Amino acid sequence: MKLRFPLFLALAVSAATLARADEGMWLYSAPPREAIKAKYGFELTDAWLDHLMKSSVRFNSGGSGSFVSADGLVITNHHVGSDDLQKLSSEEHNYLKEGFYAATPAEEKKCVDLELNVLQSIEDVTARVTAAVPAGATGETAAKARRAAFAEIEKESREKTGLRSDVVTLYQGGAYHLYRFKRYTDIRLVFAPEQQVAFFGGDPDNFEYPRYNLDICLFRVYENGQPAKIKDYLKFSAAGTKEGDLTFVSGHPGRTERQFTSAELAMVRDTQYPYAIDRLKRMEVLLSSWGERSLENARRARDLLFGVQNSRKAYDGMQAGLYTPAIMDQKAAAERAFQEQMRVRPEGAAVLKAYEQIAAAVEAQAKLYRRYRLLEGGHAVMSDSFEIARELLRAGDERVKPNGERLREYSDARKEPFELQLFSDKPIYTDLEIVTLADALTLFAQNVGAADPLLKQVLAGKSPRERAAELINGTQVRDVAFRRKLYEGGAAAVKAANDPMIEVARLLDSEARTLRKAWEAQDETRQQAHSAIEKAHFALEGPTRAPDATFTLRLSYGPVKGYEEAGKVVPPYTQMGGLFARSEAQQGREPFDLPARWLEKKGAIDPTTPFNFVNTADIIGGNSGSPVVNTAGEFVGIIFDGNIQSLVLNFAYEDRQARALSVDCRAILESMRKVYGVDALVNELVKGTR
Repeated sequence: MKLRFPLFLALAVSAATLARADEGMWLYSAPPREAIKAKYGFELTDAWLDHLMKSSVRFNSGGSGSFVSADGLVITNHHVGSDDLQKLSSEEHNYLKEGFYAATPAEEKKCVDLELNVLQSIEDVTARVTAAVPAGATGETAAKARRAAFAEIEKESREKTGLRSDVVTLYQGGAYHLYRFKRYTDIRLVFAPEQQVAFFGGDPDNFEYPRYNLDICLFRVYENGQPAKIKDYLKFSAAGTKEGDLTFVSGHPGRTERQFTSAELAMVRDTQYPYAIDRLKRMEVLLSSWGERSLENARRARDLLFGVQNSRKAYDGMQAGLYTPAIMDQKAAAERAFQEQMRVRPEGAAVLKAYEQIAAAVEAQAKLYRRYRLLEGGHAVMSDSFEIARELLRAGDERVKPNGERLREYSDARKEPFELQLFSDKPIYTDLEIVTLADALTLFAQNVGAADPLLKQVLAGKSPRERAAELINGTQVRDVAFRRKLYEGGAAAVKAANDPMIEVARLLDSEARTLRKAWEAQDETRQQAHSAIEKAHFALEGPTRAPDATFTLRLSYGPVKGYEEAGKVVPPYTQMGGLFARSEAQQGREPFDLPARWLEKKGAIDPTTPFNFVNTADIIGGNSGSPVVNTAGEFVGIIFDGNIQSLVLNFAYEDRQARALSVDCRAILESMRKVYGVDALVNELVKGTR
């Protein structure tokens, strides 16, 4: 279904619609206490915030979740858990399609390589990071010094606290904070509905509203072989919400570009998005076509295809937002006004120069972008086999270097998460690997031209399809024991293996590293320039802006509220009866068909039960699975999507039509009781313990 681009034109009514008091994905260390109290009369206390923070969970697969019982039960979206459902599935048991329920603890299935992180503390390390970069240092020299500072801070914190420790860049380089997380790696699947009801309406309804999705999945965290005992968890609300209620969202938004300059947004619009969208569309056609060849093909490709379709639709919408004058014109006008203020201030010359430096840096990055993504991003050789091969190659090269001189993903502080992924025994399907690698090699050729010397070396005189089959069938990197042997043996063992995929990784590595250095040198220029700009903003405005999203925990808020579209009122809630009505209106055709058990239990369900609802909370990709809580800190819903109008939130906040979509807690309980009959699980959610 095509995006309805005219919806974005509604944003052009005035610049004021793009700046609202409820804007912001706020740091837990700097929440908007005064603004919330002034507008809603609610006071954020330290205890309330700490409890919500430690109840919130980050999934290494790219989503959010929350603890919902004292016995380690975690709730997230089905589409966040789909990667793990896929890895646990087989030709005989398709848990992604058919759903899953563990009636006893013994039946809970241990996930292959899932890691959950729970934020414990935040420390401002801006001064230490800044001091580590020599005065006047620029480009690669400054980037190397900053990277060394990150590694030292993270290692020191990891050794001192035992917690995962990540230095996070905020305000595009205006600040640096150290985030400490408790890691959980023994995660077990407890419950998942069928994908057809979790993602009812499929791609046509994605980013639309009204919606009827039971997009939930439940896992349990274990420690020392037993369910973890959790102090901070969210109790399910008995009453849910009503229109107008203030709600809060605690999650891990991935990335926004609201603090980008006009030059940076233009590069995103004109260089990054066109490449990304073209690549996603070709992958969608490839996976759809291959999946249609057999039921097993469809199962194997299903989760990857979903991710590609979701990303393609999101990128289409975000690109359309950047073609909307309200976004770019407002950004340019705000920059001009700020620069005029700077012209009469002592620091003004440095700030004006910063804008010029950013423009020059992004111009340089635009020239690098495609080849950088193809080689360093791995798009030219996309396959799990290549990713593993490169990790083995680089681990052998990087681990012998001093900690501060390594590529950041190979630092001491990141060793445990890295090894969890490297030694995962997730299923990797040879036939799907050949298909994706062949297409990636074709993409490589189309972007660099058939005469490119590096391409010729990679193809070795064969067609992309022939070369892909040769590499995938010839490599041993999918064998976990082989990976362990090479990893432990270091660079010498990796070289002696003479594995064809590792040798392709070696062939690409020199230029890939060169491109990465050049890219990071320009990133360093941008960070230094943004630091000057943000200091000037702070001097003028104070701490009134939340930093751009960084896949770290943030707090957003807003009331439950409907909106108007095309002259019609869109109510804030849908009801469970509407699920059946929509399916019937579509004559039960895919993707509006319902699982058999839902049709059988239709009469048992209260059709007036609220199913999905919308609020004005500021969210973006990565917020999937975030808990929605009321002022009492009770779980009232779970974020699973935004509407089409919300796709501009990458660049600017809007609350006239943009909405966050959630599954209502009442629908979760009604479904689990009436459709699935999982009373023990319902009791755990209601009581907070088993």
